[in-house]
Amino acid sequence: MSNVRSDKPFVLAGRTFESRLLVGTGKYIDMEQTRLAIEASGAEIVTVAVRRTNLGQNPGEPNLLDVLPPDRYTILPNTAGCFDATEAVRTCRLSRELLDGRNLVKLEVLADQKTLFPNVIETLKAAEILVKDGFDVMVYTSDDPIIARQLAEIGCIAIMPLAGLIGSGLGICNPYNLQIILEETKVPVLVDAGVGTASDATIAMELGCEAVLMNSAIAHARQPVMMAEAMKHAVIAGRLAYLAGRMPRKLYASASSPLDGLIK
Repeated sequence: MSNVRSDKPFVLAGRTFESRLLVGTGKYIDMEQTRLAIEASGAEIVTVAVRRTNLGQNPGEPNLLDVLPPDRYTILPNTAGCFDATEAVRTCRLSRELLDGRNLVKLEVLADQKTLFPNVIETLKAAEILVKDGFDVMVYTSDDPIIARQLAEIGCIAIMPLAGLIGSGLGICNPYNLQIILEETKVPVLVDAGVGTASDATIAMELGCEAVLMNSAIAHARQPVMMAEAMKHAVIAGRLAYLAGRMPRKLYASASSPLDGLIK
């Protein structure tokens, strides 16, 4: 069939990953729950808030890298808690020092403490500086297709539009904007923020996203380790459904065999 989709590898910064689920490392009750949930998720990429997490910059304190070793996981430092481009760029440069020169970062520049909505003006400024400085920038942004296109043109390696506000669990609030971003953006598109349960992750993948990133949906579940496993399967199911192609929507069912000509 000419309309059959064939899968392609999930590639970021020249590396291929099997799992299309990326997970955060915050909000768990302790390091052990963090370790168990991330193992259950099957994720290979874990994102870490450099401003809030000890990666070795605070000697004598628990180090996240002791339970999530960089030889097993790809550590994706993020700029959570930054509210302007200057802060975000400084945080990325610090992360590069802490992680032996690794350039892969997740850029997020927030507008305010209440909504955690992205400040797209400062995000664009920071992205331009970081790309010129040799960083591989994955960028959290609004679901505005024009901003997404501009970030891709600057040279960001992945666009990460929100599905809903960070930590809201509202799911995909505007699938139509997300579809436009997916159609027009030539770099990987990953849903970031707003996922609340497994069905949200599946829908994101069914729309054609390359991957999904989440933290609160797992860490704030009643059983985080169990939810992590659910999300693992949800992302796989959504990707398979996208590749398979859903049946057409119809108001009424059609008989599988014609009724004309049957003996009365």
